[in-house]
Amino acid sequence: MNEIRIGIVDDHSILRQGLRALLEREPGLQVVGEAASPASAMAMVAQARPDVVLLDLKLSAGRDCEGLSLCAAVTERFPASRVLVLTAFADEWLILEAIKQGAKGYLVKDVDLTELIRAVRAVHRSESAFDSRTASVVVRWTRNKHDPGAPGQQITPREREILVLLARGLSNAAIGKRLYISGTTVKFHVGNVMRKLGASRRAEAVYEASKIGLI
Repeated sequence: MNEIRIGIVDDHSILRQGLRALLEREPGLQVVGEAASPASAMAMVAQARPDVVLLDLKLSAGRDCEGLSLCAAVTERFPASRVLVLTAFADEWLILEAIKQGAKGYLVKDVDLTELIRAVRAVHRSESAFDSRTASVVVRWTRNKHDPGAPGQQITPREREILVLLARGLSNAAIGKRLYISGTTVKFHVGNVMRKLGASRRAEAVYEASKIGLI
């Protein structure tokens, strides 16, 4: 059996080293590159051409989830390098957005080694791989996709929180402070809510949400 070539993208050096040590104990797995930032990650994938890229979504202290953009870039430019997200965050919107950006799997970092290795092998076979928490999110999303007549069912709990605060007239920055997320992340959520509710303005989104009992 050919070895599975793995690239690790995480901004914490000690975590990369630990992952490398654990993965390379497993027969048939080889870590061929590491990276700590989007730029170095793209260079690593271009040079090493890993079969599977283990990708953290938050790659710096100052920005929220820049790994999403990196996921999209890797899957677009290097489709043979399949992305498996391995991150500390299990927010529903992050899971779904990672899938939309091309990730083949999504694991939270407290996953055990056996499940991680199983996921790496599954993604290498072009299969999907999720842990128990993320799998339930994907199942709900898949069901909602096949029920386009029920927009309220597609709104996530986080998006509902933001709708409530929008209805109170709060700005993106104020909502971010209230929910301990960045204004950029709030803007992302607001855009998703408006799209799901068929609204072109924030006030219209609040009105549509109130009509169907979301707020």
